[in-house]
Amino acid sequence: MNLKAILFFAALLLFGTAGRAIAQTASPEQCANGIDDDQDGLIDLNDSDCDCAVIEPVSLIPNPSFEDIECCPGGRSELYCADVWIQASQPTTDFIHDCGWTGWDNLPPPRPFPDGEGILGFRDGRPAGMDETEPRATWKEYAGACLLRPLQAGTTYRFEFDLGFVGAENSPDINISFFGTTDCNNLPFGQDNEELGCPTNGPGWVRLGSRKVITVFGGGWRKAFIEVTPTENIAAIAIGPDCQLRPSNVHYYYFFDNLLLDELESFNFSINGTDHPCSPNYRLEVPARENFTCQWYKEGIALPGETGFRLSQNYGEGTYQAVIDDGTGCRKSDEFTYVIPVIDAPVSATLCPGDFFRLGDREIYESGSYVDTLSSFQGCDSIVRLELTVLEELRDTVDARIFPDETYAIDYHSVSVAGTYDLPLVSGLGCDSIVMLNLSYYEVYQPTAFSPNGDGINDRFMIAGGADLVEVRDLRVYDRWGSLLATGTDWDGRHGTEAAAPGLYVYTVVVVMDDGKERFLAGAVMLLR
Repeated sequence: MNLKAILFFAALLLFGTAGRAIAQTASPEQCANGIDDDQDGLIDLNDSDCDCAVIEPVSLIPNPSFEDIECCPGGRSELYCADVWIQASQPTTDFIHDCGWTGWDNLPPPRPFPDGEGILGFRDGRPAGMDETEPRATWKEYAGACLLRPLQAGTTYRFEFDLGFVGAENSPDINISFFGTTDCNNLPFGQDNEELGCPTNGPGWVRLGSRKVITVFGGGWRKAFIEVTPTENIAAIAIGPDCQLRPSNVHYYYFFDNLLLDELESFNFSINGTDHPCSPNYRLEVPARENFTCQWYKEGIALPGETGFRLSQNYGEGTYQAVIDDGTGCRKSDEFTYVIPVIDAPVSATLCPGDFFRLGDREIYESGSYVDTLSSFQGCDSIVRLELTVLEELRDTVDARIFPDETYAIDYHSVSVAGTYDLPLVSGLGCDSIVMLNLSYYEVYQPTAFSPNGDGINDRFMIAGGADLVEVRDLRVYDRWGSLLATGTDWDGRHGTEAAAPGLYVYTVVVVMDDGKERFLAGAVMLLR
């Protein structure tokens, strides 16, 4: 074989190998086998070839946040500016949008709006003073819309909405009601009849459900929902206050925004854990759906064999998704990030001398800062940061005074005789401590005789003492028959203007000592002349 022939066959061989390589590279991504089938460096859900729509509710109510507009509202009662919305009742709702009219000055909407720049305002009754002499409770304002597709009888739906409150006075608690009709031609209802009230007061409407929503004091928004299972196909809806009449002399006014209506399962298809995240029995699951298939993914890569609605084992931390298929196409859940929590627990403790703190398998006796990683009862790591204070032995000295007939109490000890005592006590922390009690008697001198003869010596009867005697008050002197002779803080031996006869007299007196307490003393004194 000549050189040209050899080169020709080599080229054919090389071409054939390259061709097989190209064919392998061109294999489509299989999306559920954990293999980079098309050799583009991306596997399964990470490859755009495997894209699925995320399962989330898509409202059957058109223009659910009042963002699509036909015009900017110039004032109240201009719901027609909100695309496809219908003024359902004769009493008119208000379309509020930042491009135009932004609401009543005395009934301002709470900001920010939950979704976008447009909201709906509605009344539940009219007070006297609005061209009325009496409140009109039948003045109920409703908005309506023809659904993008009818609600099916026997299927459960969830109507989720944001409700705005001016404040507790103008927006008290309210029952929000959701009404339906089988025919879009039943919108609007009660034409030329402002007194009709709620839709069911006329023909063709049913009350699908109701929800009480609690007011937000000071104004604000609350998210609420109503779950309904219609008994007939529903083509159009109306929303607003319940049928109950609430006459009032103030404006009852509320706001709607972000109206989501879809099958209940669209709200519920999310990944949840079956146990505590630290438990070895922790599993991820999604709501089971009949006649659907399921495939689980971690970090966008299929988990082989995991085709149940609950994972068969714990695959550890990471980002998970579940893809379901009803035979017509796939949809995927939101991402669920599984993280085993680490509990960071700061602990402060104070101990008595000689006690210890157990941290894990350690016994700690000294003050200081300590860190240890423990396992909680759920299996989570717990980082304990301990600040430990060990108290010193507590000793204290207490100086106290009493009168001879008194008792001094300290903790559970009672002492009635002057002296020095070592008393063991227990602190509020339960620590033992020693108190040295120095107990003495008050120095109060009660004379037994005096001689009011004008010689300047012992002429007045008075109670004396040391620095611990703060005040003498209410001295009362009596004769032997109990007659009151004198009052004051001391006695000069007289009864009025007359000199009292020599003899024995009794007295009472109130003294105030340095502990702030009043003591009542009594005694007898001899008057000498």
